[in-house]
Amino acid sequence: MSSVNQSVTNGTAGSQYQGLLERALFSTLTTVPCCAFLFINGTMMFTLRSKALFRDTSRYVLLFNLLFADTIQMSLSQLLYLVAACQTTVTYPVCGVVNMIAKLTNEVSPLTLVVMSLERYVAVCFPLRHTAIITARNTAAAVVAVWAVSSLNVLTRVFLLLEFPFKELDSLQMKDFCSEVSMMLGPRSNQYDRAYNCFLFVSATVAIISSYIGVVVAARSASSTDASSRRARNTLLLHLVQLGLSLSSTVYLPILIAVSRTVARLVFVRIQNVLYVCIFIFPRCLSSLIYGIRDHAIRLALLHRLYCCRQSRRPCAAKSIARRTSFFIGTVVFEK
Repeated sequence: MSSVNQSVTNGTAGSQYQGLLERALFSTLTTVPCCAFLFINGTMMFTLRSKALFRDTSRYVLLFNLLFADTIQMSLSQLLYLVAACQTTVTYPVCGVVNMIAKLTNEVSPLTLVVMSLERYVAVCFPLRHTAIITARNTAAAVVAVWAVSSLNVLTRVFLLLEFPFKELDSLQMKDFCSEVSMMLGPRSNQYDRAYNCFLFVSATVAIISSYIGVVVAARSASSTDASSRRARNTLLLHLVQLGLSLSSTVYLPILIAVSRTVARLVFVRIQNVLYVCIFIFPRCLSSLIYGIRDHAIRLALLHRLYCCRQSRRPCAAKSIARRTSFFIGTVVFEK
């Protein structure tokens, strides 16, 4: 096992010094907000699939893909956290499958943000050709390409794992808690992880910044589209912030390594819990909050959905709200 893995393992072993009350407290403090945001994400995804308007609009299809990937990633991360909090170990194959799925969805998020930025660039810089370029077929092809590229990365990691001599182990039962760090069983895995994360971060950042510059140039040359260009610039800036937050997990391991060498084991575990909330849970919940509040069409549909849940015994009022909401959604999308 690599020295990087061993360094973090020595720190994670300190969880055995945590009392039952402290472990229950940390588990509650992470599970409650995670479940709340999973509910919000689920409501958002159900809303995006409940109306033909959302299903046929490319930016909402891409948003659904982003929320879907973030929801799966957050669910698996919380599952691994609770398994570690319960001091339960699993086998290498089980840990590998869960981590590979989590890694797959984690890579989908930044790539989807890049596609969403390119869609906004085409909408502003080529408004007359937007409907011809951003079609339902092309959007579906972009989503498939995002998942295919992420899957190739996961397959590469699987091949690197096969180089580890598992036959020399007495048992496939893990001695450490299941985590992404525990599955880096060789130096090549760690080197590949650093190289891919660097390439992904640089490529995604360049794509979003280039789209932003293109929108700014188009806004200066065409004052008639100033309002739509301003909205597109703000959207691209939000995408850049989301990209930074989604890729913040790449600094998780270096921070843990540095902290594990300077503090006591119990303090390390507490710091690791805080970093988990800030790096894994918080970024995954921002997408639903940003688009749920900022986008008028989604906000109206969400308010209607929540109103129907609370007023399920009043069908007449719900139908009236539904008619008004559908009218406002159509008006907002037409104006955009």
